[in-house]
Amino acid sequence: MNNGNGANIEGPDVPRFTAVDAFCGAGGLSYGLHLAGFEVLAAFDNNEVAVKTYNANLPKVAFVGDARTLTASELHEKAGRPERLDLFAGGPPCQGFSRQKRGAHNGDSRNDLVLEYARFVRELRPRMFLLENVDQLGGKRGETFINKVQKELRDYVLFPDFFNSADYGVAQTRLRYVIVGKRNDLRSTYFPPKPTVRKWCTVGEVFKGLPEPPADYSDHPDFPNHYLAKVTPSNIERFSHVPQGGGWENIPFDLRLKCHQTVDRSAGGWPDVYGRLDAKGQAPTVTGGFDSFTRGRYGHPYADRPITPREAARLQGFPDWFTFHGTRWDIRHQIGNAVPCPLSQAIGDSIKKTLLAEDGLAAVQPVILRGRQRKRIRFAVQNGKRGISQQVELDLA
Repeated sequence: MNNGNGANIEGPDVPRFTAVDAFCGAGGLSYGLHLAGFEVLAAFDNNEVAVKTYNANLPKVAFVGDARTLTASELHEKAGRPERLDLFAGGPPCQGFSRQKRGAHNGDSRNDLVLEYARFVRELRPRMFLLENVDQLGGKRGETFINKVQKELRDYVLFPDFFNSADYGVAQTRLRYVIVGKRNDLRSTYFPPKPTVRKWCTVGEVFKGLPEPPADYSDHPDFPNHYLAKVTPSNIERFSHVPQGGGWENIPFDLRLKCHQTVDRSAGGWPDVYGRLDAKGQAPTVTGGFDSFTRGRYGHPYADRPITPREAARLQGFPDWFTFHGTRWDIRHQIGNAVPCPLSQAIGDSIKKTLLAEDGLAAVQPVILRGRQRKRIRFAVQNGKRGISQQVELDLA
């Protein structure tokens, strides 16, 4: 499959399984699933501009829909009425569970969308499902909702896990909580993905090769969504004193904001505000506010400016041909709300192995390797169409 810009987005040479992507946004989860070998039959989101971005870069299967009113039969129709759905995937809006929103887990109506997600799974009965969200959903804030999901989906075995995106090839320590569900009638076993990199990649490595954006705030002609944010001269002056890895405390006292001149550092003191990224380190979680270093550690490692949307997209694992549409606010939030593509690919790969084994295309052998206090299991994956055999080894803690 080609994205229309000459870029091949096919996954490995194995049978393609079917999927539906709920709350799809700009398509970070779908793109990773494509790379893992899934065919996304339908995707929906209530954000019209995000759907436009999705359809401009991926197969045009996304539509504008509200999970609260969309029925499972309507979604099934949009997907082409497949006889079997292999995977239902999605990340319901997570702002209500975020640690940046104090108390929102008790009163944010968006939290109920997790239950709408469970309704779709219950009614569509996919063989497996993938529910992605902020790590707080797996803690005290999300306990009530997770208990409700478990009750709704009793026909599934649940595999909850926490993931650090840096373990899967992005220069960002974004923590996510993921529940993979396997229908009870499936006999094969699911194993969560092990880290795909031994050494975390760095901000400097990810930004390598990107020129400076045009000084006139226009988009770069060769790198879409690579443009400057408008910042006041006083903030640029403040930021110019901050070294890599530093923050507002490195700003001379007389240039600091009034609130920073009187802050009680022992009580917290917003350490990431006016933060400059370390080229040899990783970025924190990228949010929709990355155009301002007054909102967090979003300052460029070398230039006295916030990172651009293209740089933020690279931190999320998007390829440079992936173009985001809408206003600057739209684009920032499409990027900040996305699932890192390499993480979704890794999880998709693990789900695919389970489905291959279930369909008799992967023979699960007994544990045959041991070492470093871990057990290891080996899969012999046989592609019946091409006669290709692939050995896959998984560590078991």
